[in-house]
Amino acid sequence: MTFTIGLLVFPGVQQLDLTGPYEMFASIPGATVHLVWKDLAPVRSATGLMLIPTITLADCPDLDVFCIPGGGGVNALLQDTEVLDFIRVKAAGARYVTSVCTGALVLGAAGLLRGKRATTHWNAVDFLKDFGAIHVNARVVEDGTLITAGGVTSGIDFGLTIAARLIGQNAAEVIQLSLEYAPEPPFNSGTPDVASPDVLAKARASMAGSRAERERLMAGFAQSLATD
Repeated sequence: MTFTIGLLVFPGVQQLDLTGPYEMFASIPGATVHLVWKDLAPVRSATGLMLIPTITLADCPDLDVFCIPGGGGVNALLQDTEVLDFIRVKAAGARYVTSVCTGALVLGAAGLLRGKRATTHWNAVDFLKDFGAIHVNARVVEDGTLITAGGVTSGIDFGLTIAARLIGQNAAEVIQLSLEYAPEPPFNSGTPDVASPDVLAKARASMAGSRAERERLMAGFAQSLATD
């Protein structure tokens, strides 16, 4: 059996949002994984890693799995009609429509989260309601064919979830073992619930600029949703 999987790659993408699930997807027997963007020029991630698209929006085939990663570059996508139209078209024919981290907000901007259970990065969960979504506090949330993952590293859990849906749990566990995915973080600060107040405050401060711009954009979405 073969599978065609596409991940949107864009300027300012959080590279681990993309490369975490990419590693899982690329390990699925029979999978072809595309990095999709407007053109094939190298794209600089939020942390400076250069990523090379493999196919353009115009040439992208129908997809079994369509994934939108997150990152600071998401803000620009929220008002990019070309990208949002592309997402709507590809989502209509995909077996699974998915996101990692703040990529969920892009799905929301495309109108794909209304009435759906979903998750995103902890610093953006309050925006989900602006798109009519129902937030679920979990690493991976499934609502029918819509699958969303929380912040950054949850994309690895999500990638294995997709693998299990496509080729079965046993085969997905083989991928997990082959990649030795058995996380034991050195610190217990991975979520706001367990991080110290000092660490939480510093993390919020580091993301304040991107969030302020996102709040401005979300105000417009909330208003349009209320008038629909």
